[in-house]
Amino acid sequence: MVGLGYLGGRAAHALSGGQRQRVALARALILKPKVLLLDEPLSALDRKMREDMQVELMKLQREVGITFVLVTHDQEEALVMSDRIAVMFEGEIVQLDDPEVLYRRPVSKQVADFIGVMNFLPAQVSGDGFDVAGLGRVSLEAAQMPGGAVSGACCVGLRPETLSILYEGEASKARETSGVVDEVVYYGDMTYYDVRLNGADAPLRISMRNVVGREVLDVGATTRIGWDPRAMVVFPD
Repeated sequence: MVGLGYLGGRAAHALSGGQRQRVALARALILKPKVLLLDEPLSALDRKMREDMQVELMKLQREVGITFVLVTHDQEEALVMSDRIAVMFEGEIVQLDDPEVLYRRPVSKQVADFIGVMNFLPAQVSGDGFDVAGLGRVSLEAAQMPGGAVSGACCVGLRPETLSILYEGEASKARETSGVVDEVVYYGDMTYYDVRLNGADAPLRISMRNVVGREVLDVGATTRIGWDPRAMVVFPD
């Protein structure tokens, strides 16, 4: 089940780190527990092996059909592997949800800042709308306030992938604004931009996939930013 049949004659101490992790799993699973606790099980592995083991653990959980309780400080690992995630601060569960709800609709600024990357922009409730620094006036739905209704000064969150750099000739999103590139971080498959907007104190982080034909902008470049108010989440200030 753990893919080590071909190494059955080798001592555990003679195996690699990832293989020893599989031995530990086999020793736990042979007891047929109702619940298996995995406490930071992949923290000692390199990135490629860790990603492979994440998939192996997911397959194994489905095969044996028991509950896995995974303790991790790796937010990405939690999102990838879990059916439900409990975010805890100071020993208290502050949000328990499936990964998509947790990522898209965090109930507080603290949870939003802990899970993934989130841009935060100051905003002000005005009449039936919100005035957002650097982006202007927007109307938002109650579902975009998962922590409850807000009044007065508040904060609006936007994930980097919900914003887009618009290149020449590219159609706009629902809304458009302009900004200046402050920083460029190239990751191969992705480029992360920090773009400063007029009226906003801090630059926005924007992630763009490096598809064929899409140039990487330089620091100081003026660019168009496409965004959609439906991607916003509102938190109390």
